[in-house]
Amino acid sequence: MKKSILSILAIAALTFTSCKKDDNNDGASDKEAVISSNADIVAGDLHGTVEGNITLTKGTDYLLTGALLVKDGYTLTIEAGTTVKVDAGRTDTYVAVEQGAKIMAVGTKAEPIVFTSNSATPAAGDWGGIVVAGKTQTNKGDSVQSEVAGLNYGKSAAEAVSDDNSGRLSYVIAEYTGAKINGDAEFNGFSFYTVGSATKLDHLVVKYGFDDGVEFFGGTVDLDGILCVNIADDMFDFTGGYTGTITNAFGVREADFDTASKDPRGIEGDSNESDKDATPRSTPTFNGVTIINLNPNTELKAGAEIRRGTEATIDNIAFIAANGAQFGNLIDTDDSSGNGSVTLTNAYKKGTVGDNKEGGTITGSVEEDANLFNEATGTVKANVGADFSEFSTWSGYTVPTVAVAAK
Repeated sequence: MKKSILSILAIAALTFTSCKKDDNNDGASDKEAVISSNADIVAGDLHGTVEGNITLTKGTDYLLTGALLVKDGYTLTIEAGTTVKVDAGRTDTYVAVEQGAKIMAVGTKAEPIVFTSNSATPAAGDWGGIVVAGKTQTNKGDSVQSEVAGLNYGKSAAEAVSDDNSGRLSYVIAEYTGAKINGDAEFNGFSFYTVGSATKLDHLVVKYGFDDGVEFFGGTVDLDGILCVNIADDMFDFTGGYTGTITNAFGVREADFDTASKDPRGIEGDSNESDKDATPRSTPTFNGVTIINLNPNTELKAGAEIRRGTEATIDNIAFIAANGAQFGNLIDTDDSSGNGSVTLTNAYKKGTVGDNKEGGTITGSVEEDANLFNEATGTVKANVGADFSEFSTWSGYTVPTVAVAAK
């Protein structure tokens, strides 16, 4: 049967309406755009589903205007030195990598990869963040949907791939992340959902995050080097049966960063809120951690809160409060949904960092060290906690002195 001219015009009008960019900036931008090759990339209006192997190149002025979703079987490559600016003030601006897809964002010290707000007055929460899903287990179920970006994550024990490979993120800076969708859903700087151990994560930076700096939802992947600066909620977070190792984690809240959740922490660690004995249990290892609070107006609820069935191991950690700042608790293992346990070695503290709140077991002690932090130079004692020199030459960040304590 022939279609009438009126029907054809109606279909064309509908197609135009559904594909045009969201002029009201209300999160309803064109999600039907398909990027199957580099020829489909619109640098000034970057968004859509990636259904081919594509590359973002150094020297191109990219503006992320909506979700960029990498589909199963395809790879998003980002060249060293690439900067992606993000349309600020939306909840649908983020990069997401499905199970079976990969992101290869490999920067260098000389040429890091940067995601940042395009706002003239950037602020935490201007855009979402980077979300990656893999094929390992979670103790939340065999197939779960992510809090943000709508990705499926988790596999059954029979289907799980512990060494699943979602690609590599190296020397990547994400600024002004953490867009809030509603009271229960917010983006983190980096969110890793059941990501496998063949994925490589190293030298990541989150500056000005409205929720967590980095969070692991299950998974076996390791992280070597993470700097979190001015994070409204938790600097380093995990849940859902995370079993990887986090090495060289440096977090700091500056004196003038007052944006905060109701309970910001240095480390927040859960296994399963509904069933503390659910498997796999969260059993992360931390090697080399520094947590600094310089803000006298914003207390960290805890230096580390380890709860809900988690069994954590932490070696070489520094808890520091200066400039009149403080922590509520130092180590907290007490929770009504299930206690946690932590084994500490080479743990040090300086300033008003609170006492331990022991519900579960805390093995090891935290020693007072008056020389732990030099307030005049903004430096931590050598060989204690994270090694900030791993970030100082390329991240664009210097820990402020107490006298300066500025952005």
